[in-house]
Amino acid sequence: MKQTSIEKALPDLVLSSLDLDRLDQLLSRLPAKDPARLSLERELDRGAVVEPENMPADVVTMNSRVRLRLLKTGDESCLTLVYPKDLDASGDKVSVLAPVGSALLGLSEGDEIHWSMPDGEIQSIQVLQLVYQPERDGQLHR
Repeated sequence: MKQTSIEKALPDLVLSSLDLDRLDQLLSRLPAKDPARLSLERELDRGAVVEPENMPADVVTMNSRVRLRLLKTGDESCLTLVYPKDLDASGDKVSVLAPVGSALLGLSEGDEIHWSMPDGEIQSIQVLQLVYQPERDGQLHR
């Protein structure tokens, strides 16, 4: 299959085995053709898997708090990557099933990623800082 320029530019991903197990359970409850499921499955398929205690300290895992920049506007924000059940109206959490959520999972500080939005627009973000990572703080089974 021919790769698009967006796919060629994808950074390497590192995933926690615990996150992967939990995400596989989540995905198994979604319809096979669900766009969010398909998007997250593509991301998970390209990730290298490590045990939580071996997770590099600069990698976005589930429940990590990330400072990021929208490259188009230069706007910065902090988001916590969560499972859908943990999403609330605070505006500072993003579901792993949202396009930006699945794009953030497994990235390292400094990584940039570009992805197509449903309207066809390309969004680009850069991970500036991992403010909090559960594994780094010894929360290996959160």
